[in-house]
Amino acid sequence: MGFVHQTSDTTFERDVILRSQEVPVVVDFWAPWCQPCRIIGPVLEKLAADFAGQFVLVKADLDQNQSVAGALRISSIPAVCGFRGGQLVDSFVGALPEAEIRAWLQRLLPTEAERCLAEARRIAEVDPEGAERKYREALEKDARLTEAAIGLAEVLFSLERLTECRELLDELQEMGVATPAVQRIRAELDLLSNADGAGSIDACRAALAAQPDDPDLKFSLAEALAGAGQHQEALEIALDLVQNHKQRFGEPARKLMVDIFQVLPEDSDLTTTYRRQLAAALY
Repeated sequence: MGFVHQTSDTTFERDVILRSQEVPVVVDFWAPWCQPCRIIGPVLEKLAADFAGQFVLVKADLDQNQSVAGALRISSIPAVCGFRGGQLVDSFVGALPEAEIRAWLQRLLPTEAERCLAEARRIAEVDPEGAERKYREALEKDARLTEAAIGLAEVLFSLERLTECRELLDELQEMGVATPAVQRIRAELDLLSNADGAGSIDACRAALAAQPDDPDLKFSLAEALAGAGQHQEALEIALDLVQNHKQRFGEPARKLMVDIFQVLPEDSDLTTTYRRQLAAALY
């Protein structure tokens, strides 16, 4: 059957954990010698066909999956486990009636709002306008789905609808949502806004060349560079301002550096290097 697969200890990661990133996976832990397993197995296979791809059923013979069963603390079979997003989210033990299993599956499957969210994420890079519609549809179906609001903010930023993006971030802040993604988008907005106020990089360089010791002009150049994604030079100038003009520029230059850290990848060498130097300059 197209919706039913076998797994083993060596393929469980691929068959269940990774696959559940795309579609819910139901794992049926069973054994040939288990009579209740013989009862529930055909029921699960029938439901997999009835749901026609809304979930994948993976059969895990206990004798071939002892390591996985031990890790999941499977002590009695039949045991049925539901995975979504790479995580075990629900389970039950025993040969339940078909109606109860069907109800359990309905709770495991994504809601309509979550399906809209998944579709929006899938097309966001190639069709941001379509993703915006899907994110808004998801929020209409479930206003509490903060992942959709965050995704919408990212799309609005990519479409350069910055005022709408900031208003949405403010709404999320009022709701107490302060995830790394929200902080990153806000930092990107702040960097762009500051760069607009500073002017072009060429103009800032020319002004600083005429007055090379002016800290205000140095800070304007750092803002312009940060907004253009020239992060290393911006960090170097901002660090110099923290070190040598702390009274006036300690806080704004620190804030500029922190915003850059938030938009850089988590494993960025720039973040590691300059965060350490900033801490030394401040303390």
